[in-house]
Amino acid sequence: MRIERVADAASDEVADYAALTDVSLRRATEAERGLYIAESAKVISRAIAAGHRPRSVLMEEKWLAGLEPVLAPFDIPVHLADADQLEAITGYRVHRGALAAFERPAEPDPADLLATARRVVVLEDIVDHTNVGAIFRSVAALGADAVLVTPRCADPLYRRSVRVSMGTVFQVPWTRVGEWRETSALLAEHGFTTAALALADDAVSLRDLAARAPERLALVFGAEGDGLSRHALQAADVIVTIPMAHGVDSLNVAAAAAVVLYALGERV
Repeated sequence: MRIERVADAASDEVADYAALTDVSLRRATEAERGLYIAESAKVISRAIAAGHRPRSVLMEEKWLAGLEPVLAPFDIPVHLADADQLEAITGYRVHRGALAAFERPAEPDPADLLATARRVVVLEDIVDHTNVGAIFRSVAALGADAVLVTPRCADPLYRRSVRVSMGTVFQVPWTRVGEWRETSALLAEHGFTTAALALADDAVSLRDLAARAPERLALVFGAEGDGLSRHALQAADVIVTIPMAHGVDSLNVAAAAAVVLYALGERV
């Protein structure tokens, strides 16, 4: 690695880290450049351990000693900046002190993931990056095999998703799928029962699903607010609800995913 001190916050050398607070800009920029941003020493280390290749690092000097062992094998620039420079570059106060730009890995073919999976989570159009990251963390902790995300779902490799997942997004196999007609056919072809989490008159209780869970099960979670689309509900083999008290009819989607995975678990 090559240690370089930042002299100019507007330099092209740190352009990968510019304006990280603008979500729409980052989505376009990161896809165009084929990169994603990881934040914090722990997350950077987990990305490298998962085989992802860094292209540069931006950090306060106090984090260098801790990251040096994992960065040493790479011929990349390590930009050192003080806290004010980091804020000027990124647009926010970087409390975790270290950022790395990584080369975005190729997304696997969905059929390859489904060939060996027994339980998968499908995220339909979940636009909140925090919820996406939290679901990945639950998937890693509670034993699902893969995550499928729909075309309009938030990017699991967006900085906030990665941070909230604590780097587990690097451990869990995932990929994007097409529209529901294609996806439901693919799940059926691989022997999956599709269970949609939603409110419906004919829904079964999560307790009943857990009592006789299919060998291969795809759990579908919908967008904040609107829930699952009509197409997702039509594609489902069964609609499932979580029994709740005090007149509460729904949970935050990340909380719901954790409850469902735990109820179906005993795999940890």
